[in-house]
Amino acid sequence: MHLSMLRTFIKPMHPEGRKFVAIFAVATAVLFLLSDFLGWIGVGLTVWCYYFFRDPERVVPERPGVVVSPADGIVSLIEKAVPPAELGVSDEPLTRVSVFMSVFNCHINRAPAAGEVTAVHYRPGKFFNASLDKASADNERNSLALRMEDGRQLVVVQIAGLVARRILCFVKPGGRVARGERFGLIRFGSRLDVYLPDGVEPLVHIGQTMVAGETVIAELDHPAGDRTG
Repeated sequence: MHLSMLRTFIKPMHPEGRKFVAIFAVATAVLFLLSDFLGWIGVGLTVWCYYFFRDPERVVPERPGVVVSPADGIVSLIEKAVPPAELGVSDEPLTRVSVFMSVFNCHINRAPAAGEVTAVHYRPGKFFNASLDKASADNERNSLALRMEDGRQLVVVQIAGLVARRILCFVKPGGRVARGERFGLIRFGSRLDVYLPDGVEPLVHIGQTMVAGETVIAELDHPAGDRTG
């Protein structure tokens, strides 16, 4: 019972977070030399840093034809938009689902679908609040195009936010990813956009809480208008 409760609170941490937790811990030790009050604030920030980089296992849906959320967070926008031009995927608007991650969400990014990575493109930009619509066009971003098993393409975009200053991507063009596989990370607070193939409508709604690798965003075999979130 005690072991089960411990596992509830203690999650694996992504290796990217180790140096930051170490920095926070050293700073906390220095703060304790100055004041117990400041030291305990440092303890709280160190624990937060650890949880920011947590990397829990996820139960990925196995049924074919589903697109899962690439991030933990809240659906902030659902609208028609043209995918990033640098990918050369489409000049026509596609349905875009945006998932906003706060600084309290797990920030490991997972592939929405299985397929071949046909393009990866990083573009520097600004750092507007990631919940704003203009963040998709103006903010620093890293865009990926996936060719799925049925030949259709899906686009997922990592977008830096007001606090985020570092986008990490672990995959390269020509590689393959499984649905729910870890492909990236953003520090600290940001957003991910998923552009669904033409004719595919989302099964989620604005304000819905998403779990990366688990929450189903859409089903590829259901035509537009067949189901709603």
